[in-house]
Amino acid sequence: MAGIGHNGGPGTGSGYRAHCWTVARRELLGARLPIEVVRMQVRRARDLGLDYKTYAGVRATTGRDLVAFLYSSNALGVFRRGQPVAAAEIARIAASAAQSHLGCAPGLSPDVLARQIGAASGRDLPPFGASWSQMRDEMKTWLRAQGLPGDAVLMIGETAHEHEMMTAGGLAGFVSGQSFFKGPTQFAGVADAV
Repeated sequence: MAGIGHNGGPGTGSGYRAHCWTVARRELLGARLPIEVVRMQVRRARDLGLDYKTYAGVRATTGRDLVAFLYSSNALGVFRRGQPVAAAEIARIAASAAQSHLGCAPGLSPDVLARQIGAASGRDLPPFGASWSQMRDEMKTWLRAQGLPGDAVLMIGETAHEHEMMTAGGLAGFVSGQSFFKGPTQFAGVADAV
């Protein structure tokens, strides 16, 4: 029995909400972009060092372009003090058009690693076991200090804890270091072919 103010339409149970979400998602992904926009996005993805699908997904989700990457020391493969960042990773970061920032696991030197990769900032990441609100507050404080909107920063990380930090801080998304440093540059020339 419908209550006062109910217009007699379909209920808003979880099945109906799921249907609405499916339809909205299909319409969003099915939208045809002008070819010039697709070419521009392919070029931007290439400049950032991302594959087009990742870039377009983040762009569609946030409605904002990516301007910075927050690299974790785990994604860089640095696990102990004094260990250098591999030359291939440094070159890959330098080739990206995104401003680079560094987040270190406890016990490492953020300033040293930040200098190695040419990062605009280096900081300690919240330790494992930090509460959601602590992670959120630390990430938001860092974003304000850097003058960055959270939804324009992509986290390049490796662990589930770092993924939680990304979510708590309201960052644009998360890409594993393994997939980022393996590459895409696989679509060199695609921007011209589209």
